[in-house]
Amino acid sequence: MGQTFTGLLKAARARSGQGGAVSAEVLRLCGDYLAGLAVSGPLDDTGRTRLVAAIGTLTTACGTDGDERFDALLRTGRRALETGGETETRLALDLAAEATALRSGSKGAWRLRGSALEAAGRRDEAVRAYERHLELQRNPAAAEDIVRRVAVLKELRACLDEAAGLLPGEDGAGLRALHDAPAGQVRTAFAEAVRLRTVRSGGLADPAVRRLTTLYAAHRRLLDRDRMADPLLGGAEPVGVPALRRLIAGRSVCLVAGAARVADEERDPDGPIGRLVGGYDVVVRCDTLPPAARRTDLHAVTLRGDTPWAGPAWDRPAGTRLVLGGPLPLWRRSLRARLVAGAQDRVGDASLRHPLDDPALLGEDGWGPGTATAFTVLRLLDFLDAADRLDLIGFGLPGQLRPREREWVGARAVHEDETGMRTALR
Repeated sequence: MGQTFTGLLKAARARSGQGGAVSAEVLRLCGDYLAGLAVSGPLDDTGRTRLVAAIGTLTTACGTDGDERFDALLRTGRRALETGGETETRLALDLAAEATALRSGSKGAWRLRGSALEAAGRRDEAVRAYERHLELQRNPAAAEDIVRRVAVLKELRACLDEAAGLLPGEDGAGLRALHDAPAGQVRTAFAEAVRLRTVRSGGLADPAVRRLTTLYAAHRRLLDRDRMADPLLGGAEPVGVPALRRLIAGRSVCLVAGAARVADEERDPDGPIGRLVGGYDVVVRCDTLPPAARRTDLHAVTLRGDTPWAGPAWDRPAGTRLVLGGPLPLWRRSLRARLVAGAQDRVGDASLRHPLDDPALLGEDGWGPGTATAFTVLRLLDFLDAADRLDLIGFGLPGQLRPREREWVGARAVHEDETGMRTALR
């Protein structure tokens, strides 16, 4: 991992034996975390790189005044949460517990503790930590997001409790206990409970099944986004999987490559490519929209880099904007920073962020963060299985897909033009 990393690991462990305002146990935990990274191989994840830097600052700050030490402790906890892994979440919980023990009157410490508990799936404890933060927070405007999170967590509990009452015996008790489980586990188990109850009751004719389905939809929506619609969406309608499926159901859909050749040929609306694209019901484009693009019904972008919210505004008109990738906090921040009011009618909600590896959708591992946006959207549209026709335009050109992605397309293509400009998947 390099001499600098090794030196940081030694420093963290050395400090852990000295005590001080930041407990030796916390520094030991940081040292153990660094040791785990050292064993895992090269550090090529930007989130973990930032967390390692924060641990270095915390280790150094042990020799400074109290405020600097405490600020470094909170910063390291926030970096651990932003990184998003299970190990990092446990580290954030330990750092948050230390922060509230050191300064029980710190609103920042209680906010960090609430966020860490929520990330760990311990939602009832998160509510109590958030409520303590609100007691200490004297600026109502700064507390609006926490007020919303508390309302969401309480409504999630109410949804599960009511749904559990519609299930027999142990099934209901098991569902109720999932309130303090990781989000992915809750989604999967709740969906399976709805499926089993529907099968046993013979379908949606049973009022209890209809109510259970409504509660599941509400719970899933609350799990993925705030209770209140974000006013910065500029009136755009949030859409999830069912709504996206309805948008393409029975229609002809084309996914247009961003290759320079395609963009050049599309400048002429009466040319071969211009006429071809114009003949589809739904035109899908990805990432940077070419200046010549006359119509974009679905625009998909993937959040990349350390600060995805700092990218250019999404101001080109599109019917639906689909934003992929990113931990949920960074995804929300990016939408608020980059969406332009009036530039889209609909915005994909958080349930559509990771269609490839989300167990509620495709649930496939191994594609990695470098997967092309176009391929991710193609897989999602293919999975929805609603379009009457699904074609790729320009993806036969070099550099549009990675080799593995191209192999997937080639194995499922039913037709490809001699020019390589149109590939049909159905």
